[in-house]
Amino acid sequence: MMCKVMGIVNVTPDSFSDGGQFFKPEEAIRRAKNLVADGADIIDLGGESTRPGATPIGWEEEWSRIEPVLVGLRSIEQSNNPNNRTILSVDTYHPETAERAIRAGADIINCVYPEPVAEMMKLLGGNEVELVVPYRIGDEDFRRETEDARIASRLYLDPMIGFGTTREEDIELLRSIPELAEKGRVLVGASRKRIVKKLVGEKSAVGKNVGGNVAIAVWAAMQGASVVRVHDVKETVQALRVVERLRG
Repeated sequence: MMCKVMGIVNVTPDSFSDGGQFFKPEEAIRRAKNLVADGADIIDLGGESTRPGATPIGWEEEWSRIEPVLVGLRSIEQSNNPNNRTILSVDTYHPETAERAIRAGADIINCVYPEPVAEMMKLLGGNEVELVVPYRIGDEDFRRETEDARIASRLYLDPMIGFGTTREEDIELLRSIPELAEKGRVLVGASRKRIVKKLVGEKSAVGKNVGGNVAIAVWAAMQGASVVRVHDVKETVQALRVVERLRG
C-alpha cells in the first residue's frame, strides 16, 4: 500500500476547522514538528483558507504568513539535523507564492484550482519540485497538457473532494480512486469535510468526525491513493500501519 500521510498546518485566522490555532509562526512551526513526530511524511503549509465563503487574499499577504514558517522549519533542520529533511508542501493557487516557496525550500506545490496549473508547471523547470493538481476522470484536455509537458511523473492528481461538489458527487469521486490511480499518483484530501456526515447521517461538531475521517483515509489508501492529506495525523498513521501489517 505504502500510502504517505500529509499533515495539514493552516497558517490562517479563518480556516474551517482550525482557523487561528496556528496563525502565529511559532505556533505553526510547533504544530508542524508535532505532526512529524506523529508520523507525517509531508507537511502542507497553507496561508489562505479555501473554505466556502472565505474572503480571498492576495499573494503578498499569503506569502507573509507562509514565509516565516517555511524558512523557520528549514532553518531548524539545518541547525539540528541537516540530513533529516522534512518534505514540505505549500498549498497555494498563486504562482507568485509558489515561485517564492520553491526558492525557500518547498518540495511540493499544492495547487487547489485548475486555472493557474499551466503557469505552475512552468515553475518546475530546473528543480525537483513536485506539483499537486486538480484532476477528475474525464478531464482529458488537462491530461494531454501534462503529457506534452513531460512532467507527469512529478504530478499528484487530486480529485478535489468537497470543492464545488455535492456529497453524492464526493462519494463518486472517492469511488473513482482506482481508475484515477491508473493515470498517475493520487492525493486525496477529504479530512474534516461534510462527506462523513452524509455517509453516516450524524450531526457532529467540526473536527469531531475522527473515526470517519480515518476510515476515508484508509479507504483511499486501499484503493490506490499515494498520499492522504489529513488533520488527524497520529490516528491516520496508526490505522494505515495496522492495515499494512494485516495485509502482510
